[in-house]
Amino acid sequence: MNLKKNKIIFTGGSGRFGKVLKKINTKYNVFFPSKKKLNITNYNKSENYIRKIKPKYLIHAAALSRPMNIHEKNIPNSIDINIIGTCNLVKICSKYKIKLIYFSTNYVYPTRSGKYKETDSLLPWNSYAWSKLGGESAVQMYKNSLILRISMTEKPFLHKKAFANMNSNFMFHDSLAKNLYKLLKFKGIINVGGKTQSIYNFAKKYNPKVKKIYVKKKDEFKFPLNSTMDISKFKKLSKKN
Repeated sequence: MNLKKNKIIFTGGSGRFGKVLKKINTKYNVFFPSKKKLNITNYNKSENYIRKIKPKYLIHAAALSRPMNIHEKNIPNSIDINIIGTCNLVKICSKYKIKLIYFSTNYVYPTRSGKYKETDSLLPWNSYAWSKLGGESAVQMYKNSLILRISMTEKPFLHKKAFANMNSNFMFHDSLAKNLYKLLKFKGIINVGGKTQSIYNFAKKYNPKVKKIYVKKKDEFKFPLNSTMDISKFKKLSKKN
């Protein structure tokens, strides 16, 4: 089977994950359009570009993410990019019968008890997560889709300090990049991440000099203390290919 005939459009190619994905060898014909070529907030221009390429898959990773407080400071921009931009792509994919893969976040879960399954109730931790759930809502309406709720970060670990009492499923970008194309044929929702551990334990493996810090009791409500997910589905499906 010649997978080069199966075209993929990846949004967010100039972002942190996109730069890593470009280095992965694949038999697919992957397009990484610039924001100028594919501005997801402009429906007509987005439709024209996508119609011209005629992809089988569209992987939507473009988003407004950092700094997190930008979603409180500039609500219109957060809505335009993360919600309306995603809605535009859902409408286009449904019109041209394109499989849509959407990058969401583990922060759509309540981030308190941890070990969240794909079927568990959602309660976004912050405005960024609310904006990503807004995008999820549109994607859920289109059945030829896959939502990835992801916990990942840059490599190497960038920070000099890491919380010892905050747990996550962090994985590095390259770990997902190596497995992403294996997930294309699946639909529904998949939690994607690495081993459950404290952020400090994750960080110190790659940066022995990282300093251990703790979230203070009075500040616990400000942080996602336990955003861990049940990633058994991801592990199982990744091994199938």
